[in-house]
Amino acid sequence: MLNKILSALKQNNINTYLINDDLKESVELFFIKKHLDMRRQKDVHHYSLTVYHDFVKDDVKMRGSSTVGIYNGMTEDEVNETVKSAYFAASFVCNPFYEIPNGKKQEHIKLESSLAALSLAQNAGKMTEALFAEDNLEDTFINSAELFIEKTTKHIINSNGIDVSFEKYTAKGEFVTQCIAPQDVETYQNFSYDNLDTDALKAKVKQALEMTKARAKAVKAPAAGDYNVILSGQNVKEIFSYYLSRSNSSMIYPKYSNYEIGTNVQGEDVSGTLLNITLKAKEPYSNEGIPMIDRPLLADGKLQSIHGNSRFGFYLGIEPTGLYSDILLPPGNITFEEMKTGKYLHVISFSDFQMDDFSGHFGGEIRLAFLSDGTTVTPVTGGSINGNLLETQKDFVFSKEMQIEKGYEGPYAVLFKNVSVAGE
Repeated sequence: MLNKILSALKQNNINTYLINDDLKESVELFFIKKHLDMRRQKDVHHYSLTVYHDFVKDDVKMRGSSTVGIYNGMTEDEVNETVKSAYFAASFVCNPFYEIPNGKKQEHIKLESSLAALSLAQNAGKMTEALFAEDNLEDTFINSAELFIEKTTKHIINSNGIDVSFEKYTAKGEFVTQCIAPQDVETYQNFSYDNLDTDALKAKVKQALEMTKARAKAVKAPAAGDYNVILSGQNVKEIFSYYLSRSNSSMIYPKYSNYEIGTNVQGEDVSGTLLNITLKAKEPYSNEGIPMIDRPLLADGKLQSIHGNSRFGFYLGIEPTGLYSDILLPPGNITFEEMKTGKYLHVISFSDFQMDDFSGHFGGEIRLAFLSDGTTVTPVTGGSINGNLLETQKDFVFSKEMQIEKGYEGPYAVLFKNVSVAGE
């Protein structure tokens, strides 16, 4: 198929292009309770082609682009017609001219992973054991689950000499836990690991079962007011996606973000923990074939890197780094138990927790939280929190305990002071 694509590009006199060749092999398991309902094994080969069309509009040099999918089984005529249509469509995209990355052919890279030591089926068996290892309660259980073990091989080629490839493994999935008494409730969880991390999955399931049991006992909302709010689990990742988004060149170039290298993003008079965030390169190359390495994003609250694709890097006159989606934060200074002292509201889950990358506002409707009055801890549900990161980021308190979630490795919990809570 690759030869068909290259031939079609030549026939249509298209000299600037990017090809992403992705082969995904997977074993997929679907469970109803502990019963394996369906097993599937797939090999999916997909090609993504981006063509660039250069033209002049109002005496300004433009470079339009269009991306199409090409699939095994397409004839040469079908590929040729798809490529021709994509090039025509690119002529209507009026972006100022930019360079695409340069490179050369590199050796194939195999990313280190404990998943690589076993077959996909063997990995699926071990992760299945971990998934159900803690599922031994009577009234609280996993009512359904999906598990995927994947091996992805990526090959990236462009017209400027880039020819790179790598392979990686992933174990991911989702599950729903249910408690039937004193009321029937369900909670949803997902997971994703680059290694055979059975311990992490066991811990996640155990916590999910405990939290679902607590949710079944929660019947009232917290009283309205200002609280010291603790967020944990996946909600922490959502908070810090703000800094990842604001430092993206696609946000900075159109001035949606005012970040510049050296910007003190936490403001002045920080009384809490200064932010140190690292951009993690989970793959050796971006989808454009740009080499990716770990980079400092924030050091003591100051911006160290702007990340993004080649187009916006060219516009800003900076190095194109590739687009990052994973971050690493160091552990905090106090334990999670020390964090839970005095009066606080520890929110476990939301109906829909959102972080606004433009305004800094965060909030959501509470599904489950633990309210402490300083003596008694009570599960609550209902109401919502509403805060602004620009106001609360001066007082960050992080837990020593760490967690790994998709796109995030860092403290398990973060404490915000004086956050508004709507409730009874």
